[in-house]
Amino acid sequence: MPDFITIAIPKGRILQDSVALFKKIGIDCEELLSDTRKLVFENQEQKMRYMIVRATDVPTYVEYGCADLGIVGKDTLMEAEKDLYEPLDLKFGYCRLMVAEPVELSRKDDPSAWNNIRIATKYPNVTEKYFAAKGIQVELIKLYGSIELAPLVGLSERIVDLVSTGETLKQNGLAEIETIAEITCRLIVNRASMKTKHERISKIIEGLEQHI
Repeated sequence: MPDFITIAIPKGRILQDSVALFKKIGIDCEELLSDTRKLVFENQEQKMRYMIVRATDVPTYVEYGCADLGIVGKDTLMEAEKDLYEPLDLKFGYCRLMVAEPVELSRKDDPSAWNNIRIATKYPNVTEKYFAAKGIQVELIKLYGSIELAPLVGLSERIVDLVSTGETLKQNGLAEIETIAEITCRLIVNRASMKTKHERISKIIEGLEQHI
């Protein structure tokens, strides 16, 4: 529907924070927090549509124009490398993308001497770029969940993963070694939508900007 603005948002904490932020600029999407399996919600009155999608899919839906706007973590954007407009840092969902390794190894390890290391991660693109810039060769193992398990079972000595409090790492005997990036949630916009729906999208961006 050409007169609707469609927003792609992932489930979980980001969804709660997004709904609260939109409420501040008069966009009511409380229905998204209801206990339902619905994936698409429409507010006819405000001419808004919302899609609930996996965080890793948000940039794809926005790039292909299925959604005009999206909210997603900077880590996902860095990994996906999509052609998008990224006007706002929404300042919530803060965490760090870290290199970690077992505590025992960290006591004697010298990161400046690393070469040909094996790393397990959900972020192979970001990890490869980071270490290539340091001139370090890495063998990457892509995993989709519980990255902390990899060093415990000998799959890899090191991991690259998102860390918020660091508690999960500690409980699994891992130590933080280097920060690759500090991560927050971003508002992203489809490039064509920015032109065809410029007035409405600009109004949303300006409204959000005043509340972050």
